[in-house]
Amino acid sequence: MTTALSRESRLYRGLRQARNLSVIARKGLRSVHRTAYIHPRSVVARDLQADQYVFVGPGCRIPPLVRVGKYSMLAADVAIVGDDHRWGDPGVPMQFAGRPVPRPTAVGADVWLGHGVTLMRGVSVGDGSIVAAGAVVTHDIPPCEIWAGVPARKLRDRFDAAERRTHEEMLGRSDIAPSFAVDRTEQDLRHG
Repeated sequence: MTTALSRESRLYRGLRQARNLSVIARKGLRSVHRTAYIHPRSVVARDLQADQYVFVGPGCRIPPLVRVGKYSMLAADVAIVGDDHRWGDPGVPMQFAGRPVPRPTAVGADVWLGHGVTLMRGVSVGDGSIVAAGAVVTHDIPPCEIWAGVPARKLRDRFDAAERRTHEEMLGRSDIAPSFAVDRTEQDLRHG
């Protein structure tokens, strides 16, 4: 019988950091914080800027000029696409029309992009926002909103005004200690 390694243990944290540093080095990611997790099966541009504790899941596709703020999570198969072909020149096939100057894409701090989200290149997702699985984001998303659909539309605010102030204050701090999610199986193993 194998014993699960607690996500709160020093050994787990050390192994996690070693794995993170190995992937970051192998992919040549010079602007990714050492605490960020980039899944080995994700395809990311070398100029990716990712802050503390960013999570990039398997199968993500991240082109150049992308910045991801601290504590943000990109679930599996998130893709940032588009803005890479000219299509408005009559008499010229799109394939031969050239490429426009790419626009930067910004994902704020504490953002959650659900499984299979497609983010159009050049948009911004504000701090604290959540985008539901499968959504296609074609416009900027303000901070602390929840969006879903194709094309993505606002469902509601994530917090009321007082909660939002508290959350924004937390995001402004730099002394937050990591506490990784513990799944139900791990809790059951620990408590018999």
